[in-house]
Amino acid sequence: MRVVLSTWGSRGDVEPLAALAVRLREFGAEARVCAPPDEEFATLLAGVGVELVPLGPSVRSVVTGERPPTAQDAFRLAPELVAARFDTLSVAAEGADALLATGLMPAGAPDVAEKLGIPYVFACFHPFGMPSRHFRPGARPGTPSPREETDLKVLWEQDGQRVNALYGEALNRHRAAIGLPPVDSVRDHVLTGRPWLAADPVLGPWQEMTELDLVQTGAWILPDERPLPEELEAFLDDGEPPVYVGFGSMALHTSKDLARVAVEAVRARGHRVLLARGWAELARIDDRDDCFVVGEVNQQALFARVAAVVHHGGAGTTTTAARAGAPQVVVPQIADQPHWGARVAELGIGAVHDGPAPTVGSLSAALTTALAPETGVRARAVAGTIRTDGATLAAKMLLDVAGRGRGPGSA
Repeated sequence: MRVVLSTWGSRGDVEPLAALAVRLREFGAEARVCAPPDEEFATLLAGVGVELVPLGPSVRSVVTGERPPTAQDAFRLAPELVAARFDTLSVAAEGADALLATGLMPAGAPDVAEKLGIPYVFACFHPFGMPSRHFRPGARPGTPSPREETDLKVLWEQDGQRVNALYGEALNRHRAAIGLPPVDSVRDHVLTGRPWLAADPVLGPWQEMTELDLVQTGAWILPDERPLPEELEAFLDDGEPPVYVGFGSMALHTSKDLARVAVEAVRARGHRVLLARGWAELARIDDRDDCFVVGEVNQQALFARVAAVVHHGGAGTTTTAARAGAPQVVVPQIADQPHWGARVAELGIGAVHDGPAPTVGSLSAALTTALAPETGVRARAVAGTIRTDGATLAAKMLLDVAGRGRGPGSA
């Protein structure tokens, strides 16, 4: 049996598919991952023996320019990704038994599955882009809703219109080219009526937050057996556990001075600092020996040895820190990250910063909460409740869908 997994997004969108691909292989299935051609994603997948089929432009080229992406950039990128999915997935999924897509609105993925006559599954790492009676839609490029509008049903209808403005013309043009009729709502078409939620039920207890029939599998975690670099081991062994500060794939256009802010805030709390370079290119601010900078590293091993983790609130980092029992400070930047931060605070396993651009004072205050003894006790208690079998469950479900061979959205 052969399945195709597709995404376009940051490492937090790619690594879960690597985890799922590994589990599928253990069950005897062949899994191919279509993902952005960023070098680190290719390295990640190669490390677990999974084939990468390049899809679309590199993510880093889109998000790490001199300025943050604009609405105009989004309206250029959306049809480019639609075309890339039709071109890439039509070839990659030929002869496959199922297609699963996640990441940035995968318009084009269900359409290729429809043309090939194979099942399609949409998966997500949070439900906050799905119609709901509980929360407003997030920001999206296009005509904003009127400030005075408060009816959630109307707001979600307007969100659907913005999705159509981004993807609709390109999607229906490509559908027509392969003999498929147009779709009225791109968002509803892509999400299907039964999406999968790849998030831990304790950290993300959000299954009932949408009107859709959301199936929660648990997070798709890729075990990491890599040893920590010798220089990092030496730093960790040379004193009390440091505070880790890293923002992954966030370019941090609004916080150009974040390295200085973070180092000074951590020092103010009497701790050493471990900076993760990331796409924000965080770097040392002086030559003091209480600060160490790392590149890409085994976070599963590292987070078990730090005093706290300061991060952006991505689903993967939040889950990894929670599994390690490390107190957290979430400095949310975009999308679902404020929700993860709020959940960290609600569980008592850390603090959420108010806004994306901390000062020394505001970050130091958040660290005071995270480094409190009671927060550490709570973080270690919650660590034991985090599920690790999400990818296994999802692999079994996907193989069942593929075996039944029903139409798009039939998961």
